Amino acid sequence: MRGARASTFTGKPSPASVVIPFVAVLVALACAAASARRVWFAAHATALHPEDINAALAKAKGPGAVDALRALVAKEPAADWERDLLDALAAPPAQRVALVNEQLTELDYRIQRWARVPRVCASIATSFGFMLATLVLRKGLADTGEVPIEVGEMIVKGLVADALMVGAMGLIGTAFCIGAQSEAKRIAKARSVGADKLVERLEELLAVDQEAREIAQVPQGS
Repeated sequence: MRGARASTFTGKPSPASVVIPFVAVLVALACAAASARRVWFAAHATALHPEDINAALAKAKGPGAVDALRALVAKEPAADWERDLLDALAAPPAQRVALVNEQLTELDYRIQRWARVPRVCASIATSFGFMLATLVLRKGLADTGEVPIEVGEMIVKGLVADALMVGAMGLIGTAFCIGAQSEAKRIAKARSVGADKLVERLEELLAVDQEAREIAQVPQGS
């Protein structure tokens, strides 16, 4: 007679069956948080959004609009870029173009901070999801040992479900990162276009102010 083979299956979950899903969730959350931070950088590159300033200046007529804006940004400690832009526009003509371009370059740097992070995080979330799902199957089958066929089928089904859940965590993290990347691109484009329009509008208003000052300096009756 053949001796009965002892089963090594205890029915208790192994520590790995708890740790691996936890790591999968942790990686997905970390990737999502980093991608959300990228969106925040794009949306808060400046204290005042160029689009909002453009909307306010579109209704401004006559001299004084730039002075009102200058007074507004002076009260906002975080509006350093806006103050530097106004100073650049007030510089002598020979230096104005270079100083304005410098501020636009600075804004582009701020807008593009962490620009590649969502893409990298999407890759990390996907890779870790599949790797951890494979590890769930491998570890589960290794810990199962020798069991009856009926029990083995149940264990395999359970392992597949666990692996799918772990893989799904990675896919969820990837989907969030991709969405954050798209949103960050949209915001960055809007900020860049808004900044260009803001510079054009400020130049127009400064020209109006300069013309008004020149007219005011003309002696009466001349």
